[in-house]
Amino acid sequence: MEENLVFQTTDAGASDTIPISAGSCKKGAYVVLKGNPCKIIEISTSKTGKHGHAKASITGIDIFTGKKYQDIAPTSHNLMQPIISRKDYHLIQIEEDNFVSLMDEDGSIREDLSIDPRGDEIHSKIKDDFFSNKDLVVTVLKCMQREKIISSKEITN
Repeated sequence: MEENLVFQTTDAGASDTIPISAGSCKKGAYVVLKGNPCKIIEISTSKTGKHGHAKASITGIDIFTGKKYQDIAPTSHNLMQPIISRKDYHLIQIEEDNFVSLMDEDGSIREDLSIDPRGDEIHSKIKDDFFSNKDLVVTVLKCMQREKIISSKEITN
């Protein structure tokens, strides 16, 4: 009797980060704090104490929301460093519901991102520039299965 086994795979998100020693973290680097990808704005280390571990106190700003997070870890332990990618797209259209149509260098179009002109100054500027008939390229930041438009620049011919 023959059985057909079907294995289904799921992504646990582990490939979105790499380990980094807490002692080797530097200001300006990226690290996951309390489950959020953050840019380190402040880091300080304490001396070895009675229980034997020097500690690193790390403060970071969430790269998507701007919220501040803080964590303390022994310098010999590993933290997770998010893998961050940036990609430029040509802005084609902004819909009434603030979803955008973007085209990459290959001509592929995506319409799954939106902007928040009320809550984000950069997004407000993008919308104003677009409706002033400026030709724009936007940069999309991708990290830990989340994406956000983080900047724009005008194309001049």
